[in-house]
Order: sequence, then C-alpha cells, then structure tokens
Amino acid sequence: MNNHDLKLYFIMGSANVHKRPPLEVLEEALQSGITMFQFREKGPDALTGQAYEIFAQSCQKLCKQYHIPFIVNDDIELALKLGADGIHIGQDDFPVAVIREKIGDMLLGVSVHTKDEVHTALQYAADYVGIGPIFATTSKSDAKPPSGTEFLQQVRSEHPDLPIVAIGGIDESNAQLVFKAGAHGIAVISAICESVNIKDTVLTLTSIQPS
Repeated sequence: MNNHDLKLYFIMGSANVHKRPPLEVLEEALQSGITMFQFREKGPDALTGQAYEIFAQSCQKLCKQYHIPFIVNDDIELALKLGADGIHIGQDDFPVAVIREKIGDMLLGVSVHTKDEVHTALQYAADYVGIGPIFATTSKSDAKPPSGTEFLQQVRSEHPDLPIVAIGGIDESNAQLVFKAGAHGIAVISAICESVNIKDTVLTLTSIQPS
C-alpha cells in the first residue's frame, strides 16, 4: 500500500444506498477513480448470513476487476475467508495485537481517537489509521461527536510518516480543509452513495491535492 491508495477511500454497505443497486454504485465509483474500498455492512437493514457473504464476494470481485484494494470492516473471519486485501477495525472491536497475529501481512487499518491509541496502532504495525469523525455525519449511527481537524493535525505533526485517512461528514465542500490539516486521504460514504453524479463527485474529490 502507498499513501495514494488512501486518497479517496470509499466505504459502503447495502443499507447506505437507497435509489440504485449498491453494486451499480460501487462499479461507477470504481470506474470514476476511487482508490480504496471498504465493505461495511452494518445497521438494522444490513444483510446477514449467506446474502451477506455473497454481497461481499460481489464487491470484492468488482474491486479486483478494477485493481482497487478491498478492505473488510471488523469481520476478521470474512476477511480471511475471502482473502481480502485488508481489514479495518475500531477500538471497540478487538485488541490490535490479536488482529495482527490473526491476519499476518494483510493490510490493517485502525480507527484512533487518542494518542495512546495511535501508539498501540503503531506498535502492532498498522498500515494506516482512520481519524474522525471530523465533521458531523449521518452515515454512522454509532459515530462519536465531531472532533474537527485538531487531533488530525497533532497526529500528522508527531508521526509525519504515518498514513492517515480522515472520515466523517467529508464532501466536496470541506475536503480541502481535511487535506490541508494533514490527511493523506479521505473516507466517504454518503458523498458518493447519495451523489446525483458519482463521476463528477469522484473527479472533484480526487483532484484535491494533499498537503
């Protein structure tokens, strides 16, 4: 993985898309230039069982077709079963040490909110960290209050080589601020899922130059 892979990190589950088939949205996002994809199937309307696994496989197949890393959110067993490119975990999921031991060389992303969490992520060779929510978001019902860019700037300053992806309420109107604060990439859900023109949205977001 290089930092460019984080530039436009698209996160999606079936419940995030309301007006079109989710796989259609994913393929258009891939065609338009997203650089990484995270499969995140959560919430009251999320798929379960065999339907969940089949949907994950379909997303992975599209990512392979477009040579884009396929990351699984939280579900280690699924990530290992599918041979995903990586897994992303939150602080409430599993100890980072346990995850790294289970997944071997697979990409590991860790959501962090404090300096101690950053140090733990580094200790167990996280490939990148996710910081947020930067702005208020409606895409994640369990999201913490928005933190702004202050913590992001601190982490970038103290760990200049650590790949950072920012998440939470990021869209075309504020992405520039996030890159200026030091993010290598931005993670979006609704900015693409609710876009009336995915190609334009992706082109706008990928044209912003990181600091």
